[in-house]
Amino acid sequence: MQLSLPHDALVVVCDARRALFLRNEGDELFPNLQVERHAEAPENGVDAAAGTDRPGRRQNAVGPASAVESADRHREAKVQFAEETMRTLESLHKAMQPPGLVLVAPPRMLAAMRECLADDMRATLLAEVGKDLTKHPVYEIERLLTNA
Repeated sequence: MQLSLPHDALVVVCDARRALFLRNEGDELFPNLQVERHAEAPENGVDAAAGTDRPGRRQNAVGPASAVESADRHREAKVQFAEETMRTLESLHKAMQPPGLVLVAPPRMLAAMRECLADDMRATLLAEVGKDLTKHPVYEIERLLTNA
């Protein structure tokens, strides 16, 4: 992928458990991503016993009872972390006024983040990358995004 990252552009790399907020201290030709902030999701406390009850039942007026789908606690935790990540990004974005913004996350997380994206941040959005790069070191993220 060949991205051009202007000086002071923000790059957010996250998955459902951790987020890295990076700033380009270099320029478009020689990017230099530095960590501004990082965040990790709290332990969600969902263990093997949670959510193992039988599904609830709903009695229809006529006919047999229907099962009610139980809540997916893992999905809820992922969406909540995406919302928290976007709130953090919004505060950084207002404080720094970056010339550009890049979101890097797995596709489902990216969709959850996109729903929370404010209009002023959307105006500076340079790219959305549907990959999980959170386990890569920063220099590798820089290389993968810019082909430098």
